[in-house]
Amino acid sequence: MNLTIRSMNEDLAKQILSWKYESPYDFYNNEVNNEGIKERLDGSYQVLLDEKGKVFGFLCTGETARIPIGNKYGVYNENFVDIGLGMNPNYAGNGYGYDFCSFIINYIRENNKGIPMRLSVATFNKRAIRLYEKLGFEEGDKFAAGSVDFITMIKGDLD
Repeated sequence: MNLTIRSMNEDLAKQILSWKYESPYDFYNNEVNNEGIKERLDGSYQVLLDEKGKVFGFLCTGETARIPIGNKYGVYNENFVDIGLGMNPNYAGNGYGYDFCSFIINYIRENNKGIPMRLSVATFNKRAIRLYEKLGFEEGDKFAAGSVDFITMIKGDLD
């Protein structure tokens, strides 16, 4: 897999916001609206393109990678690079996850030397949790946002 990272622009943000996932992953569906576009253009989001220039996925870091209610539970108090990611639904579930996430992890490591990583994932997303565990993430804090339970996952080994 040959991916490149590019800055987000409005057209790419609209494309990503229009992605539709099948159940139960439809939880991750968004709507194309000004608020969503503005967030994706705030500098914390980047797009991952495949060798043909097609949008393969995205990543975000910092505050936008966190589930806001997690702050209330204190799950984001430690110094980590918070990461969020999403894969184009045309590719999801087809065995690309390990390479996709490995690419993102390596990118984060190169740009945040010595700082461990953290991501938040809905507990129903067993497929993602298994993948993150395979990549060396360990379960951290648990919290709820409405009717959805989340966990943080930590990757502290920086070798």
